[in-house]
Amino acid sequence: MGHGPDDDVAFFYNLTTGEVEQGRQHAAQHLMGPYPTREAAAAALESARARTEAWDAADEAERDEWDDDDE
Repeated sequence: MGHGPDDDVAFFYNLTTGEVEQGRQHAAQHLMGPYPTREAAAAALESARARTEAWDAADEAERDEWDDDDE
């Protein structure tokens, strides 16, 4: 399993177990991260949800802008 030199001190959120791990302990497809702190890793799902909502809102605004240009 390849990983970077900082992965042993970074934190990861394990999607399978719902646990925060220090260092890469499982396969990458089961992990979100790396994160600089245990708290940031624990908030991984919430952070991802917030980013997705922001991207969706930006996409919607862009679609509205394109629709306005067609009129």
